[in-house]
Amino acid sequence: MISFFTKDNNHVFAVESEGILSSEILEKLEWLFSNSSYIPSRIIKSKYVGPRANMITPWSTNAVEITQNMGINGIKRIEEFFSYNEECLYDIMTNELYQKLDQNIFSIEIQPEKSIEVTNIELYNKTEGLALSDEEVKYLEDLSRKINRKLTDSEVFGFSQVNSEHCRHKIFNGTFIINDIEKEDSLFQMIKKTTKLNNNSVVSAYKDNVAFIKGPKVEQFSPKYSEKPSVYQNSSFESVISIKAETHNFPTTVEPFSGAATGSGGEIRDRLAGGQGSIPLAGTAVYMTPYPRFENSKFGFLERKWLYQKPIDILIKASNGASDFGNKFGQPLISGSLLTFEHKEGNKLIGFDKVIMLAGGVGYGKLEHSKKKKIENGDLIIVLGGDNYRIGMGGAAVSSTETGKYSSGIELNAVQRSNPEMQKRVANVIRSIVESENNFIKSIHDHGAGGHLNCISELVEDVGGVLNIDDLPIGDKTLSSKEIIGNESQERMGLVISEKDFNKLKEICDRERAPIYKVGKVIDNGRFLVRSNSKNETAIDLELADFFGNSPKTILKDTISKFSYSEPKLESNKIYDYLEDVLSLESVACKDWLTNKVDRCVTGRVALQQCTGPFQVPLNNCGVMSLDYKGKNGVATSIGHSPIISLIDSSIGSRSSIAEALTNIVFVPLKDALKSVSLSANWMWPANNDSENNRLYQAVEACADFSINLGINIPTGKDSMSMKQKYKDKEVLSPGTVIISAVGHTEDIDKIIQPFIYNDSGFIYKIDFSSDSLKLGGSALYQSQNKIGATAPDIKDSEYFKKAFNTIQKCIKSNIIFSGHDISSGGLIVTLIEMCLASDNYGLEINLINQDILKNLFSENHGIIIHANEEIEQILSSKGINFEKLGNVKRSNTIVINYGHKKYDFKIDHYRKKWFEKSYMLDSIQSSEIKALERFNSLTKNKLEFNFPKWFDGNFSPYIKNRIKAGVIREKGSNSEREMAYIMDKAGFDVVDIHMTDLMSGKENLDDIKFLVAVGGFSNSDVLGSAKGWAGSFIYNENARNSLKKFFLRTDTLSLGVCNGCQLFMELGLIYPELKTHPKMHHNDSKKFECQFTAVTIQKNNSIMFDNFENTTLGIWAAHGEGKFVFDKKENDYNIVGKYHKSSYPANPNGSSFDAAIVSSKDGRHVAMMPHLERSTYPFNWGYYPEDQKSNKISPWVYAFYNAYNWLT
Repeated sequence: MISFFTKDNNHVFAVESEGILSSEILEKLEWLFSNSSYIPSRIIKSKYVGPRANMITPWSTNAVEITQNMGINGIKRIEEFFSYNEECLYDIMTNELYQKLDQNIFSIEIQPEKSIEVTNIELYNKTEGLALSDEEVKYLEDLSRKINRKLTDSEVFGFSQVNSEHCRHKIFNGTFIINDIEKEDSLFQMIKKTTKLNNNSVVSAYKDNVAFIKGPKVEQFSPKYSEKPSVYQNSSFESVISIKAETHNFPTTVEPFSGAATGSGGEIRDRLAGGQGSIPLAGTAVYMTPYPRFENSKFGFLERKWLYQKPIDILIKASNGASDFGNKFGQPLISGSLLTFEHKEGNKLIGFDKVIMLAGGVGYGKLEHSKKKKIENGDLIIVLGGDNYRIGMGGAAVSSTETGKYSSGIELNAVQRSNPEMQKRVANVIRSIVESENNFIKSIHDHGAGGHLNCISELVEDVGGVLNIDDLPIGDKTLSSKEIIGNESQERMGLVISEKDFNKLKEICDRERAPIYKVGKVIDNGRFLVRSNSKNETAIDLELADFFGNSPKTILKDTISKFSYSEPKLESNKIYDYLEDVLSLESVACKDWLTNKVDRCVTGRVALQQCTGPFQVPLNNCGVMSLDYKGKNGVATSIGHSPIISLIDSSIGSRSSIAEALTNIVFVPLKDALKSVSLSANWMWPANNDSENNRLYQAVEACADFSINLGINIPTGKDSMSMKQKYKDKEVLSPGTVIISAVGHTEDIDKIIQPFIYNDSGFIYKIDFSSDSLKLGGSALYQSQNKIGATAPDIKDSEYFKKAFNTIQKCIKSNIIFSGHDISSGGLIVTLIEMCLASDNYGLEINLINQDILKNLFSENHGIIIHANEEIEQILSSKGINFEKLGNVKRSNTIVINYGHKKYDFKIDHYRKKWFEKSYMLDSIQSSEIKALERFNSLTKNKLEFNFPKWFDGNFSPYIKNRIKAGVIREKGSNSEREMAYIMDKAGFDVVDIHMTDLMSGKENLDDIKFLVAVGGFSNSDVLGSAKGWAGSFIYNENARNSLKKFFLRTDTLSLGVCNGCQLFMELGLIYPELKTHPKMHHNDSKKFECQFTAVTIQKNNSIMFDNFENTTLGIWAAHGEGKFVFDKKENDYNIVGKYHKSSYPANPNGSSFDAAIVSSKDGRHVAMMPHLERSTYPFNWGYYPEDQKSNKISPWVYAFYNAYNWLT
């Protein structure tokens, strides 16, 4: 039966149940649906848009689980439907139009297709879009004859997935013949050579989901047990650092939100699957599309009839998808890049019509777990995660061809949907096993392209195994065997464990609410058997050697052909016009529209993210994470790419991409300087088009050679060789691109150099790393004039580059560099302007030598600009490093450039707004015109200025006589428990890790807990409202309800709710129980997730935690989507402890009434707050820490917890 609930008929909840709902259940559901009313009618005669009937959404999965936690049984599915009108746009991948809502909206008449024998493999290949080559078709035909039977559809389909270009990298392993001369090495062999010759600290390369490099000894802070409540404790281990980057180009082109979301999720799963399990730490993202075509745009060529989505929609939806996944999973996104580009010259049509979406990241693991164990006969094959649906079918094969080749149905069917909250549950299970004293995972693999087929077959590749289809979870009952084993539903991981460890794993999974399935066994017979006993079907029964194929090696032939791109006609008297043009490019303009919606602080271990300075604008050179909460050892990551330069010369493009990544990461003091760096190289290329195979070979060869000469390695990467989009009347090739992700270990995260100028001593220096004459080819200036150019700047001397890099490292470690920034998009002039944008009243006086002024200002020869003490000159000279002393800092808002007898004035305030303009335009689309304009107009209004407590000396040496028992309570989807527990532990508490399942089951009752903290995150993915489901578990579960009630009735307790925990406290009315109407938490005024390093002013207050913080203003992270306090009484009716330091947006990131950030109960014992003090513990956590406080060992926020400790003592 299906029951309907609504407030106004515009938004309807449809509830599928096993029978008629009782009045008690109806009452519970009306509360859950925010007082929506039950509609007695069994039909609503109006048009609605809702999810596809055959796919239960992740939203529904969470909603049904919420009802189960509320004691409601028999609910099968809950979905949302929205009224339809002619202007209504909806995603045909995930939704459909319903003419009415009735009892059949979830009915599916389709029956699962039976497994079939394929009689004509060539025809089957074409009709199913499997992208098999002629050689592979012949191989399968020969295999069929060899085993004396027809192959099944699952066998042919499975072969196409596991042997696709996407999975097997056949071009990178192929033989290249250029101008009839066979090349000695394959592309992969050249890349592998970098690690062979420069192993440095590489632990694992090329043979796992990630690469590992040796890390330092770090502290682990984790619960003692993972299957039950237990106290957090410290231990230490020898670490490895993981490196990985993935691209999700085809899915993001077809369906940007889901494509980018699942790209981010897939890359995270890779970093979960290293060795015997590893832990993701932080992510990066890169987007490349055609120009977004605003009304005043003059870039690009004639607009195409886009295959699926417009470029502007791709930019916004893709970044929303990637951000949403990371936010809900709990992974900070700390660095990234954006490029929009297209070009027409002669008959060449070039552009990122097939877009690039790269998701990268760093993580860590234990050195002792960095290699997978040998699996043995009888071991269990386990799948963790969600149900199977008809999604992601054939993604590996379709991703291996140009977009537009197949029907839209096949291409749409190959894109996945994301469920970050489910993936978080699975990740929690893996993390707990990796952290335990007994890591019983023998082998682990992510579920990605090819689904179970690829995951399970690769897990058992060296031995053999059986997969039982009947044991796999089915969300769509219409799936055939082929679809069950081949779909790419997200958030799943495959494990191999010994049978004796299954019960322990099951206990952990039950506590974390992570679905677990025992789906097969390792059989030491070299075969892969996939069978359904219930259907009496054998889907696959092949020798693994046959399944993975021995098809002929790929041969790639090409000829060398020269093509030269034209130069623009430039006029030296148009410098100001050219600068405005350059600042209008999305690649150069401000990226605030990207950074303001992505969590950049979760984990409490972010040492450097995109935004910098008192104005918090996105300008930082790279991202850095602390490897533990001590805040000394860290891992840095940066990005480099040069696809436009690659069009001129692909070899130079490779060197330039590496150089860009390195001139960004150089500002972090690395343990062994350049030798600490390892690279990931991700290749996106339109292979098998005229001259592109030759250009690709040259690019890879140059990349490998340059790395070898620099003494560094490339232990990981990925390739996407089908970067072409086909239209009915044309083809557009994406520029051949390599994206370099550089990673390195730093031993001192407190010495990172940021790009903003903050004092007026010393001088401004330019240090060139290129050893080349100034050139404009491939520059943003040329791009802004719709030109590419004929010659581009190169790196002429690898040894000099290495020496320059290592010398700057020495200067950073010697504390003689104040600030620094790389010279890249936009050239010297943009670098100088950017160094003045993050603060006010710091200008420059620069003197340029008398050569071409345009080349001086706009060339992008790789180098850096630093603000440093004059003593640096002696160090640079002694090492033979060339430098230019450009000028000095002035207390003004102008950059003055003297050039011969001419003087150029650049007003910083003007260019700050010009630089921010494109971000405002994009933000007005993704947020609203009103909020985007408010953000634009507040650029300099929200300057961060702090007032530290007079009693604070920057140290924390607490007197702890007896430790007090406290609890951190979390729900599925919580992501802030570790950083919260750590700061509590530091302040004198023994902190117990408490999951909601512990309270609901009665394992924990809070009787001995004195201080209870509910933490941030996305409990139940914020389904039905932030913390609504979490609150439902307390209200309607007797054990949880009674435990909480008793806790709050006691007079010897304190509590704190932060972010999602704050929302929980408000929903339950815990702060002001004496009021009839409780304050509520509403969506941010911007209607989107906001992440902002802001400040809170704490007033004279009656609260135990903040009593001695009166009249202080402190920096703090805010990261939430529903953080707006809504009060219905006067301000003095509430105990508002802290307010955002300014009323203007985004200083007040949510629009809270009275600018409220922290509220307390009348007696001061119970506190709720939206910003994250636990992510602002140390100076390195802060987005901006004042220079006069840099010697501080800790931030004042820790004293709030010490105040709690002292009150409870």
